[in-house]
Amino acid sequence: MVPTPMLEKIFSRDLLDVLIRAGVIAVLVMFCFQIFSPFLDLMLWSVILAITLYPLQVRFKGKLGNKDGLTATLIVLIAISILMVPVYLLGASLAESVEKVMTMVKTDSFHIPPPSDTVASWPLVGKPLYNLWAQATTDLPDLAQKFIPQIKGVSLSLLSKLAGVSMGLLLFIVALIIAGIFLAYGEGGHRSAVRIVSRFSGPINGPKIADLCTATIRAVALGVVGIAFIQMLLVGIGFVFMGVPGAGLLALAVLLLGIMQLPASLITLPVIVFVFMSEGASTATIIFAIYVFIAGLVDNVLKPLLLGRGVDVPMPVVLIGALGGMVTGGILGLFIGPVILAVGYQLFWEWVDQAQEPGPDNQGQT
Repeated sequence: MVPTPMLEKIFSRDLLDVLIRAGVIAVLVMFCFQIFSPFLDLMLWSVILAITLYPLQVRFKGKLGNKDGLTATLIVLIAISILMVPVYLLGASLAESVEKVMTMVKTDSFHIPPPSDTVASWPLVGKPLYNLWAQATTDLPDLAQKFIPQIKGVSLSLLSKLAGVSMGLLLFIVALIIAGIFLAYGEGGHRSAVRIVSRFSGPINGPKIADLCTATIRAVALGVVGIAFIQMLLVGIGFVFMGVPGAGLLALAVLLLGIMQLPASLITLPVIVFVFMSEGASTATIIFAIYVFIAGLVDNVLKPLLLGRGVDVPMPVVLIGALGGMVTGGILGLFIGPVILAVGYQLFWEWVDQAQEPGPDNQGQT
């Protein structure tokens, strides 16, 4: 037998080796994460876009001579072109609105109508609002002079928001280009993902979890972003045909509300009221009101059909994951949240089912 002091010495030496190795690995992982963290959001967006667009890669690859690089390049170019169309319309609408305001200011043709006497009778805010409105009607420059600090703060905030949107758009385009590289190596990437997941969850559950993550990302892209984009197009067409001021900005607001899972009626109802107040009740305005109101509710019909489609988890799980992920992680969390919740849901029920399966320990129990 080996003496006890020698056993203790061997045990302590082995334990020390394990701790040193674990420490070195932890330090290596920490440094790798710090180096990679500036590109984390960009790479996540690229992976999400590649997973979403890969069915197009498979569909068109055969028609282009099975050339993965050429197919991926065409898909990325088409996606960027489609993205530039609403951006151009939004920029043109914004520039037109600014030009109209500058023209009215230069020609001194901007006049605010006087307030109605009924405004003063409104509870709480009626009297102050009436006085402020009346002063804006008679002496707008003096009123603007009083609120210059607030106007300056709001202007700077809007400029910073526009700069943030521009950087986000540039980041999205770069992510699309990187996603094209992933698309060109889609088959190898899928095999690598299955190998990585299988290393953690076993060879049986690995492919299932990888397919579940892929299906969840595509379902969210189709059921949330896709529906919001369709809704933006339908509502925006109505705004443009009716000549609503700032139609591009309002359509973009509908898109953002759809992504945030908020009702588009927050935009459509005030626009309908504005059109009736400015144009009056006519056949055109009534048709416009009915069309825009129905277009604002189209997500209630499409969402049950598309959200969660092809995913082996209930739709409420995907929807809750999308909402919770967006609250905690923004637009990127909109995709990551459902994936994490769907994988957790699947693993939980597999654990429950395994506990109920008859095993050696349960067969002898009555």
